[in-house]
Amino acid sequence: MSVKMVLSYNPPVFSKVEEERLHLKQKLAAAFRLFSKFGFDEGVAGHITARDPEKKDHFWVNPFGMHFSQIKASDLILCNHEGVVVEGNYPVNRAAFAIHSQVHAARPEVIAAAHSHSVYGKSWSSLGRLLDPITQDACSFYNDHTLFNDYTGVVLDIEEGKRIGKALGNHKACILRNHGLLTVGKSVDEAAWWFITMERSCQAQLLAESAGTPVLIAEEHAGVTYEYG
Repeated sequence: MSVKMVLSYNPPVFSKVEEERLHLKQKLAAAFRLFSKFGFDEGVAGHITARDPEKKDHFWVNPFGMHFSQIKASDLILCNHEGVVVEGNYPVNRAAFAIHSQVHAARPEVIAAAHSHSVYGKSWSSLGRLLDPITQDACSFYNDHTLFNDYTGVVLDIEEGKRIGKALGNHKACILRNHGLLTVGKSVDEAAWWFITMERSCQAQLLAESAGTPVLIAEEHAGVTYEYG
């Protein structure tokens, strides 16, 4: 039995889909509040999505233009993979639709995806590099994150979203060059956590490289440490 299996989290079980949906929306709203607390908001940029528990080709997302710190569960909008808002009173961020619809379509096991223009994530992304295993925390992404090595402007076309989904592959995170970070998970909590710790790993590597040349953790030790992630 792997370490990951031993340390796995068992999600709550619901008797009604309505209860599961409410729980999902509450988690999503809480994730936005947490992102605000960490300073991940940047104007109208940034979004976290969660696949609806019943309508698998629909996802809940933050309304366009609403600050992360103000989002409540009742504010969230339900969007289908064609970009149509089927529930809610606000418009959808076109970039959120273009990116997240294709990520959710490509990864049916993924429940949530997170992306924002966080300071250290977008700074690191400008280097066009993957993170190195220089800390125990960074080993969580060892051989489990990718680089979308292109930038053509604000992502408004689903074809660009498909390219990002393809670059992500079966990994839990992707660095979008000159743009920022993208993380996914089998729960809202997981996607949000991976984003937060990836942002901090970007910060740690930027700080380390500003002071000198970091010593990399050996491959065999990085691989074992990854199993604890």
